[in-house]
Amino acid sequence: MKQQETIDYLLKVTWQNVANTYNQVASGFGITQAIGYVLINIDKDGTAVSQLAGLLGVKATSLSRMLSNMEESGLIYREAASGDKRSVKVFLTDYGREKRQLAKAVVRSFNEYLGNNLTIQEKNHLVNGLQKLNKLTLAYTVSTENNEQKDK
Repeated sequence: MKQQETIDYLLKVTWQNVANTYNQVASGFGITQAIGYVLINIDKDGTAVSQLAGLLGVKATSLSRMLSNMEESGLIYREAASGDKRSVKVFLTDYGREKRQLAKAVVRSFNEYLGNNLTIQEKNHLVNGLQKLNKLTLAYTVSTENNEQKDK
């Protein structure tokens, strides 16, 4: 099987194209796709850094630099959670809420575009297939027995 025919390759290339498209649009608003995604995922009552990290699929320490840049740009502010001073919550500033609305509009527009260019059946197959692929990915474990047999 050629690399270009593997499921993981096609997913990576497709996601990279989606991210690049979002980045091109977002750059016109002075943000990136990743920043837009963070803005969209911050709740009105604030969101814990650890929760944001989980949504982004990164470690909280990796998220720290992005949050610092967002704070310097005036998009967010951070506060220690009232019940647990070790936990930090992220909140949107007025400027952050403004950029969040722009990011949401871009996401809606892009999804509307996709929806207009896929049949209902194609969209349902894609969504169902991706949901199943996600479950399979989470359940996958490497079997040393299988790898040893393949090496022989």
